[in-house]
Amino acid sequence: MIAFGPVPSRRLGRSLGINNIPPKVCTYSCVYCQVGRTIQMQVKRGPFYEPEEILRDVQDKVDRAQEFGETIDYLTFVPDGEPTLDLNLGREIELLRPLGIKIAVITNASLIGREDVREELVRADWVSLKIDSTRDKVWRRVNRPHGTLRLASILDGALEFARCYGGELVTETMLVQDVNDSADHIREVGDFLAQLRPAKAYLAVPIRPPAVDWVRAPGEETINRAYQIFSKQVDRVECLVSYEGNAFGFTGNAEEDLLGITAVHPMREEAVMQLLAKTEADWPVVRDLIDQGRLVEVEYEGSKFYVRKRHGTFGRQ
Repeated sequence: MIAFGPVPSRRLGRSLGINNIPPKVCTYSCVYCQVGRTIQMQVKRGPFYEPEEILRDVQDKVDRAQEFGETIDYLTFVPDGEPTLDLNLGREIELLRPLGIKIAVITNASLIGREDVREELVRADWVSLKIDSTRDKVWRRVNRPHGTLRLASILDGALEFARCYGGELVTETMLVQDVNDSADHIREVGDFLAQLRPAKAYLAVPIRPPAVDWVRAPGEETINRAYQIFSKQVDRVECLVSYEGNAFGFTGNAEEDLLGITAVHPMREEAVMQLLAKTEADWPVVRDLIDQGRLVEVEYEGSKFYVRKRHGTFGRQ
């Protein structure tokens, strides 16, 4: 199956996924990968499916979705491997254009140092680049790249892409406990992201079973610290640490709204109080959520923040 969905996406609304790479062909073998270890490591780009086959499959899914009244916000290249390994990616994007739906690509950025990859990615409306580390040793431990890849080339390529790209550029940083989650490491990544100037920087943690058993997600305090550090360096930061859903929805239900918002944004105490006032609720709602283990109270630089306790699963989109 090449096209799947549409599915709810925390980043892209209603997303129709495009699996343009057979499982699991990739440039990385990330320790946290939710689809398991990489079966075939490679950096040479090549054809995998005929572009016309991808078009037909996506068109069929779009037609069926429309028959059932489903909305699609993005057509998203989010395969089980690395999408830019597909030599026909640029042509596929152009073939999909007449469908009139925005096109997104979620890439691990490993091939962004290549000019041909950058030229194809600029055709997309929305591109996500993975930046888990700016330190070579940490990058190799977390992402376990193909032996020919060089981090310096990837970082330089990302900066070059950011300079020429006219669409919406976002980044994603996956935090692994005791590997890339220290304050000084996060600041270094944040300094690099400040140069990229993404529309949004996402912080994620591994929640689904990872490829390597020792991988653990950082605690809520560490996630909150990373969020606060990034927020000083990048205009917009969001956390991807819980299940899919309408994280920003205001329903008038204090409990639902608190859990929704704190799944992506740690909330200051005063912000929580304002939300409670809007919903005509009282502080015991917060205390009950903490007692139930669904909300966590943490402190950072003298202020109290509230973060959703992680439950459920972490989706690729």
